[in-house]
Amino acid sequence: MGSLFRGEPMCLAQLFLQSGSAYECLSELNPNVSVFQRKFVNEVKKCEEMERILGYLVQEIKKADIPLPEGDVAPPAPLLKHILEIQEQLQKLETELREVTKNKEKLRKNLLELTEYTCMLEVTQRFVRRTAEYESHLHANYEEFPSMENEPLVDYNCMHRLGAKLGFISGLVHIAKVEAFEKMLWRACKGYTILTYAELDESLEDPDTGETTKWFVFLVSYWGDQIGQKVKKICDCYHCHVYPYPNTSEERRAVVEGLNVRIQDLHTVLHKTEDYLRQVLCKASESVYTWVIQVKKMKAIYHVLNLCSFDVTNKCLIAEVWCPVADLQNLRHALEEGSRKSGATVSSFMNTIPTTQPPPTLIRTNKFTSGFQNIVDAYGVGNYGEVNPALYTIITFPFLFAVMFGDLGHGLLMFIFALLTILYENHPRLQRSQDEIMKMLFEGRYVILLMGLFSVYTGLIYNDCFSKSLNIFGSGWNVSAMFEQKAWRPEDLKSNQFLTLDPNVTGVYNGAYPFGIDPIWNLASNRLSFLNSFKMKMSVIFGVTHMTFGVVLGVFNHLHFKKKYNIYLVFLPELLFMMCIFGYLVFMIFFKWLAYSAEDSTSAPSILIEFINMFLFPGGEAEVFYTGQVALQRFLLSIAFLSVPVMLFGKPLYLYWLHSGGRGIRMYRSGYKLIRKESEEELSLLRSHDIEEGSSHSDGGHREGDGEELNFADVFMNQAIHTIEYCLGCVSNTASYLRLWALSLAHAQLSEVLWQMVMRVGLRVDTTYGVLLLVPVLAFFAVLTVSILLVMEGLSAFLHAIRLHWVEFQNKFYSGGGYKFTPFSFKHISLHFNKDDTA
Repeated sequence: MGSLFRGEPMCLAQLFLQSGSAYECLSELNPNVSVFQRKFVNEVKKCEEMERILGYLVQEIKKADIPLPEGDVAPPAPLLKHILEIQEQLQKLETELREVTKNKEKLRKNLLELTEYTCMLEVTQRFVRRTAEYESHLHANYEEFPSMENEPLVDYNCMHRLGAKLGFISGLVHIAKVEAFEKMLWRACKGYTILTYAELDESLEDPDTGETTKWFVFLVSYWGDQIGQKVKKICDCYHCHVYPYPNTSEERRAVVEGLNVRIQDLHTVLHKTEDYLRQVLCKASESVYTWVIQVKKMKAIYHVLNLCSFDVTNKCLIAEVWCPVADLQNLRHALEEGSRKSGATVSSFMNTIPTTQPPPTLIRTNKFTSGFQNIVDAYGVGNYGEVNPALYTIITFPFLFAVMFGDLGHGLLMFIFALLTILYENHPRLQRSQDEIMKMLFEGRYVILLMGLFSVYTGLIYNDCFSKSLNIFGSGWNVSAMFEQKAWRPEDLKSNQFLTLDPNVTGVYNGAYPFGIDPIWNLASNRLSFLNSFKMKMSVIFGVTHMTFGVVLGVFNHLHFKKKYNIYLVFLPELLFMMCIFGYLVFMIFFKWLAYSAEDSTSAPSILIEFINMFLFPGGEAEVFYTGQVALQRFLLSIAFLSVPVMLFGKPLYLYWLHSGGRGIRMYRSGYKLIRKESEEELSLLRSHDIEEGSSHSDGGHREGDGEELNFADVFMNQAIHTIEYCLGCVSNTASYLRLWALSLAHAQLSEVLWQMVMRVGLRVDTTYGVLLLVPVLAFFAVLTVSILLVMEGLSAFLHAIRLHWVEFQNKFYSGGGYKFTPFSFKHISLHFNKDDTA
């Protein structure tokens, strides 16, 4: 938890890796970031080539519907001597697969052509049979062709006997091109062709697209070679599958018998080829998961080695890396283990080196805290050593959300949804989901869980469950006492639409409701006025408390960075300004609640008027809460106004004195004078005393006592902007917290409107048909509740809670100007197959 409060201590380490053992050292390593040149480009290209082969293998395995084995434990990175074996195995496997796949495609293409040829012959046989039947019924004889009366039109012998050059072209054409094909034949050949076509009964595969589609068989009869050339060109243009047309029935019969034998043989060979291909893929699927993870690790290792630089002898790699101080021992152990595995005579080692560069920020999280840390990091990664707001956001974020979303029923639904995602968080579908919205909800499941849990609590405080109140402990108000004490008469019920309960009447008010709002307020006509007053004051209290807590957290930053002067010149004036004005406003709210009861509530002064009078100094006698109120208010206002010039001038003047007038005193006290600016020894001798004076880190980025000039104008301008922003921000930020009241009111009113316009209609229907109508009404109410009140209102409250943390809370102490520590780690490698592996 200490890491969550503030980032872990980091150090800059220099690694000396022997070139022979560098790969094994990094394969044992799991934490670093480096910055350098490239020497292992060829090795990275080899890894990319193996990734390409593996992608092809995974694609073929999935195409064959073979399950891909996966594991939760990643295999270790291969040793350097095993990399060549993996590469040879993959290349051999790829060559074999491509050869078998190519032969399989050729066999399938031949089988498809033979099947098309067989279907074409069967259909054209019907054309010949229909033509013969047609000619046998002709009664007209032609003098030019007396012998054609009883012979088929398409018989070649008949045509030869007539001395005419009649030709045939047959084949298959796509169903979408039949009409255009027919028109083109007619126009190009000017009617000197006879086209006969019919649709195939079965669908065949399109060799170009691989899809199953309908085909038409056509037979074109033409006169003359010139027309025949035109017909062939038109068939090529429309991508027709043209096959030879037998001249006689005997020849057709022989061709069909030969085709059937070849088709049967091709089926047998194709079946054996597919069995062999499946065996190869099944064997490859057993190792493909290990290969994919190992190649990813190899590529990651070589990528990091590319960032290292060689020494002058080209025998040692040198790298500078950021490493958490807590992991230095693990880093040394990894280097020793890598050197041992590689068999190097000289082991790799590391040294920590001093640096003036700002270290990266490392905050270790788990699955519970990562969601809240992501909310903070979306605003900005904290500076090194800065207080991390995520620790407090775990409580404040869901609580402020629940203040705006407070409803027992809605919070319970949200809690159940988050609880289900947590119970099934190891489900593969949830972990591998590519849907952005689902991934966001899954990663923030613990945030949603706490938001729902806190909403249940605030719903109980508001006594609001789907816009209805729960009378658990019994109301503290008694209506019958008004009649018993003769305050009301039965005639009053008839003559008045609304009656007011008087708490001063004996027996009417028996005390406060034990937990939350009294359920009788759900029936009161002035319910909205009562809740508005309560929630508005509650919002101001929460807002001032939240902002004051943010100001107090700034003290930890000042102490950590050894800037004690900021405590006196920045923190105390800010805290006094906040507490003397807005802290006093919170005090008046509590004072009014405690000092006035039901008996004298009508005579209580208005807090708003009293707060305005605090700044206007009105003359004459005005209503006050307590004796000495005016004097106290003037005293607090004086302190608040005096803290502004301290904030504005205190820090710049102190830094100016520190750089000019205070330098001689500091040098005299230390007994040492800085001569060379670059001397690290001199700086280390002075650092211990400079830190006590708070001068080791100035806001302008200059080191005091090193001879550099202080830019007083920049320091003063920055402090002036900060002072103006803070003073005006206290006013605007306090008003901004009123969104807690506004969104809570909006959520309650939407819930009430939805109940009255949907559920109330279904419940008021006659009992005869009410049951039948209640089911669809309940379903409609559930859909609207989830879509509007849970999703839309929940998202609205979520965004407003984020704004309150980013703008109103974090800007009091958190700059967010750092950069995140991104270690070299195999944990970031996915253990599951994704789309990139099959691309």
